[in-house]
Amino acid sequence: MNAPEQLFERLARSTFRSRFRLGPKERTYADAKGRAVILSHARDFIAERLAPAQPKNDGKQTPMRGHPVFVAQHATATCCRGCLAKWHGLAAGRALSENEQAQVVGVIIAWIDRQMGYRA
Repeated sequence: MNAPEQLFERLARSTFRSRFRLGPKERTYADAKGRAVILSHARDFIAERLAPAQPKNDGKQTPMRGHPVFVAQHATATCCRGCLAKWHGLAAGRALSENEQAQVVGVIIAWIDRQMGYRA
């Protein structure tokens, strides 16, 4: 995977990826739950929905809104295995390692931190 700053520069050049922002509902949710809970949700979502070699409904498993992590996944191209392969070089058809899952979660939480104005 790319360093976060390099990745964010590439994502900013994508019309589709750069349009994502946390809406009022996602911001309120993130404020109410706190960073630690959002981070835990990100870990769970990635482990359940993205890490398997053949995720259920791949390409459609991540809603576009409704949770800060979902919005972040689309903004950071960590929403499906196809996007992980294209943007992050993580090949589809094999399970993600724990280290790869941690890297994906790191990108997601870094994007949320930027949106929320948090300092990690």
